[in-house]
Amino acid sequence: MRQFNEDTLTDAVVARLKDTENPRFRQVMTSLVKHLHAFAREVGLTEEEWFEGIKFLTATGKMCDDKRQEFILLSDVLGLSMMVVALNHKTPPGATEATVLGPFFAHGAPEFESGADLRQGATMKGEDTYVTGRVLSTDGKPIPNAALDIWQAKADGIYDVQDPNAEFELRGRVKADAKGEFAFKSYKPKFYSVPDDGPVGELLRATGNHKMRPAHMHAIVSAPGYQQVITHVFVDGDPYLDSDAVFAVKDSLIGKYSKVDSPEEAKRLGMPNPFTKLEWDFRLAPESGVKARKTIAPSDAFA
Repeated sequence: MRQFNEDTLTDAVVARLKDTENPRFRQVMTSLVKHLHAFAREVGLTEEEWFEGIKFLTATGKMCDDKRQEFILLSDVLGLSMMVVALNHKTPPGATEATVLGPFFAHGAPEFESGADLRQGATMKGEDTYVTGRVLSTDGKPIPNAALDIWQAKADGIYDVQDPNAEFELRGRVKADAKGEFAFKSYKPKFYSVPDDGPVGELLRATGNHKMRPAHMHAIVSAPGYQQVITHVFVDGDPYLDSDAVFAVKDSLIGKYSKVDSPEEAKRLGMPNPFTKLEWDFRLAPESGVKARKTIAPSDAFA
């Protein structure tokens, strides 16, 4: 058959996938074709609109480089990233819930022992914060020597990888001790805007949605024999908790930052007085019997 119309074209395209060797790839492509064609029919897609869509995706690709991933940001604001997390990461009872990776994970962050100061070399000061906690199994047992990849936006609302004058700022790979305990010094996170100088920003403006993310700290926590978790810790009371631009907030991930005004405690911890403190535990599920999320490591994650 060589002459197709809106009623016969979809079946013809799907038929040409019949010899695809990988069955999962064939399944995904078949569904993709059917849904794309159904979308075009449902909205009566015009040629002008189709070409605008191609221009949008082309511009999105041009905004991607080794320090910015505009396609991840697009996936985030469309809720697709959180949908994929929800489908693939069913949190076992008692384990820390997962959320989006985000577009600003960086390779090669420096490694620190517990007690590290991630403020070193900061180009902008913030509210001095001491973060301490434990990495535990779901039954409450300490997990020794767990690794925590930590990163967050600077006080001006942008990440170090967005700033040519900053490198590995408020970012590091912290190792818990033999008791599963960890601590590090940082600044209290602040809410900020997702990058809006590209196609995703244009999309947000066109849809009337805001561009703000509630204050949060990113963490990837891993240990041999346990399911890695990619997560956030949000700041209690933030004005954007109920309207996160990327739909990533979960009640169990909201942390309470408290003020400490004690010269003795500040001296003991090597902090200025007063300072802010967050106490937070991460809980990991064992790998066995769990559908694990694909491991993200500094060597193979998105930049």
